[in-house]
Amino acid sequence: MDGPGTGPAVLRLTPGVPMLTAIPLTVIPLILYNAIGFSLGGQPWQNELFPVPLVSGLRWSVTLGDVMIVLALAMLFFETLRSARPALTATITNHIVSTILLIIYIVEFIAVGAAATSLFFILTVIALFDVVAGFTISIRTAQRDISFGAGVNGAGAQ
Repeated sequence: MDGPGTGPAVLRLTPGVPMLTAIPLTVIPLILYNAIGFSLGGQPWQNELFPVPLVSGLRWSVTLGDVMIVLALAMLFFETLRSARPALTATITNHIVSTILLIIYIVEFIAVGAAATSLFFILTVIALFDVVAGFTISIRTAQRDISFGAGVNGAGAQ
């Protein structure tokens, strides 16, 4: 009988942790866009949240759309950091879920009227960058981990 630390139990990861790392962070802007867009109706993305006075004497109006883009870029940054980890089951699952999420972004942009905005298009492009960067970084990391050479202890080296 297999006890703790033997048999198939060795392959198990910490409960709950893989599931959290498998969820791409770029889902947060999608959820917020849908929650805000459908609850407020219309196009709330151009609404000014607060003004920022500039040294030039002009005023920069920070909109809800501006904040959403900054949030999405921050999520992309953290996703890129996460994709640099060694290839674990959760990382591979994250890539698959990111690809599915990109498809959801594209379908929503094409089919849902409330998502037919420049802001949502930019969020879709950020999701595309997440997918491409995730796969690219994982492939490059895997290539670096594989060593082709003379063998163990330089056997075969001249």
